[in-house]
Amino acid sequence: MTIRRNGVALALAVAVMVPGAAAVAVPGEELVPGVKQVGVVDTPDQVLAPKTYTPSAEEDAVEPKDAVPGSYELVEYVPLGEAVARVGCTKKTGPYQRQVERWLKVRVDGKQSAKDCKAIRAFQRKQRIKPAIGFAGPVTWKRMQFLAAKKKPNAGKKCPVRSYRVACVDLTRQITWVQKGKKVVFGPVSMRSGRAAHPTRTGWFKVYWRHKNHFSTLYRTPMPYSQFFSGGQAFHAVYGSIHTRVGSMGCVNLTVPDARKLWGVLKKGDRVYVWGKRRL
Repeated sequence: MTIRRNGVALALAVAVMVPGAAAVAVPGEELVPGVKQVGVVDTPDQVLAPKTYTPSAEEDAVEPKDAVPGSYELVEYVPLGEAVARVGCTKKTGPYQRQVERWLKVRVDGKQSAKDCKAIRAFQRKQRIKPAIGFAGPVTWKRMQFLAAKKKPNAGKKCPVRSYRVACVDLTRQITWVQKGKKVVFGPVSMRSGRAAHPTRTGWFKVYWRHKNHFSTLYRTPMPYSQFFSGGQAFHAVYGSIHTRVGSMGCVNLTVPDARKLWGVLKKGDRVYVWGKRRL
C-alpha cells in the first residue's frame, strides 16, 4: 500500500497477523501524531545569553497573547499505519507498554492485549488524549507520570529542600514546580526541556533576568514570560504543544497559562535546580 504525505510517497507493509499474537511496533518504525495538531513548531531557543536591560513600565504592561484554542491538546504519537487506517483499538505494543500496564494495574507482560487496549483507551478518553486507540505511547506515559506527581512532586526527594524558593525542574518526568521549604507554591506542571543535542543544563542556577515580552532575535520567535537562569536557557511559554518527541533548544517550555502563573511566583535571584534526563 502506498500513501502520500507532504508530497512524499510512503510504502506501508501489510503485516500478517498470527491469531492470538500481539502486534509489536517495529523498532525504528515511524511514530507520528495520531491527529492533526494546532500550531506545532519546533521552538527555537537562544543558545547564547540574551542582552539584558530593564524593561520599561509601558513594555511590562503589555501582556503576551494567549495561544489559539487546541494548541495544548494531548496528541499521542502512534505508528504511521495506525494513524492512516484510523484503527479503533490498536494491536500494536507501544514503547511504554510495561510502564502503562503497571500504572493501570493490569497484567504486566510488555505485550499488547485486548484487555490492555480497553484499559488504555479508557484512560486516554478520560484524559482527552487523541487518538484514543489504546497505544502505549510517550504522551500517555508522560500524562501518567504527571498525575502521579500532582499531590507530592518531591516524594523522591530529588529536589533539595531549602528555606527559600527553589524552582525544581525534573527532566526525567518532564515536570516542574516551585517549592519553599517543603511547601509547593507552584505546580507541578508539564513542560518540555531540551533535546538530546541541546539538553537543558543540570545543576544549580539563579534567575538572572526576566523579560515578559521577550523575542528571540536569533531565531525570530516569541518567548513570552521568559525567566533566564542559565545563559540562553529560560522558562518561557510556547504557542504549540509541549508534548513533542523533539525537545527544545535547551529552554524549559511551558503553556502560556502556566508560564504566566510562574511569572507571578518567581523573582530575580530565585534559585533553580535541574536534574534527570529527558526521555520523551
